[in-house]
Amino acid sequence: MTGKIVVLSTCGSEEEAVRIAKKLIEGHIAACVNLVPRIRSFYRWQGKLEDSAEWLLVIKTSRARFAALRTVLEAAHSYELPEVLALPIVDGSPNYLAWLDTELDGEHAADPETENG
Repeated sequence: MTGKIVVLSTCGSEEEAVRIAKKLIEGHIAACVNLVPRIRSFYRWQGKLEDSAEWLLVIKTSRARFAALRTVLEAAHSYELPEVLALPIVDGSPNYLAWLDTELDGEHAADPETENG
């Protein structure tokens, strides 16, 4: 295990997804957030089958930052019950994992090759 996680969350609009992603990055709560546009989600909510267009956030962070991330995400989210699921990163490129640490510590990566998240 690396101590790093990927957190998944969905938003009902691109504007909300962008706002949340920027908030997480600016606060050094996440090192990188990918926004996957216009996914189609099927789920049951309050007894009704839903079919919704959503935007998926793929958030890279650390286990140590998860509680803060969850608090910020839930407070900023428009959903009554936002998705917040953490998946462990078992292994990865040593350079990328080091870059994650640098970004989460509030320093800026010196290597532009790794700045694409």
